[in-house]
Amino acid sequence: MHWRKRRTKLVKLVWLKYAAVAEAVLRSRAGLGRPQQPTGSFLFLGPTGVGKTELAKALVEQLFDEKNQLVRVDMSEYMEQHSVSRLICAPPGYVGHEEGGQLTEAVRRRPYSVLLFNEVEKAHTSVFNTLLQVLDDGRLTDGQGRAVDFRNTVIIMTSNLGAEHLLTGLFGKSSMQVARDRVMQVVCFLTPFV
Repeated sequence: MHWRKRRTKLVKLVWLKYAAVAEAVLRSRAGLGRPQQPTGSFLFLGPTGVGKTELAKALVEQLFDEKNQLVRVDMSEYMEQHSVSRLICAPPGYVGHEEGGQLTEAVRRRPYSVLLFNEVEKAHTSVFNTLLQVLDDGRLTDGQGRAVDFRNTVIIMTSNLGAEHLLTGLFGKSSMQVARDRVMQVVCFLTPFV
């Protein structure tokens, strides 16, 4: 396949993602969303450089006209079980308790925001469980006992898992449906999110 056709195909896929995100936000703002859950939650899969993070940044600019409404969490920093306390705040009596968690404090201060969890596959299982609570209940209790409301956030998780399968579909070595099926097998660790 000629490189221009591949690039066009890739751009179409990125715009399909953008349209799906925009549709979810519009549904929520029209009162048709799920009232006790975040405005939308998305898992963007693909190889490095296809625009997963840039799409999140573009969404922030369209929704809020401000770049500071993006809360970026690099999940490679949350590979250990105890790292959950950095997200939600250390419990009383521990060092850092007064500071608040990286995630909970950011959302408490900016309840209307886009949360970008970059390379989500690198996080520890306990971090996944914390994210599941946010996705299910739209709230999280921080280490200081305060409930933080996530219902007005858009959650975007990115991953490079299965990228090689997506590339085979893009380059015509397999159909896109076969590529998607293979990717879904690879990301089975994210079953609760998918």
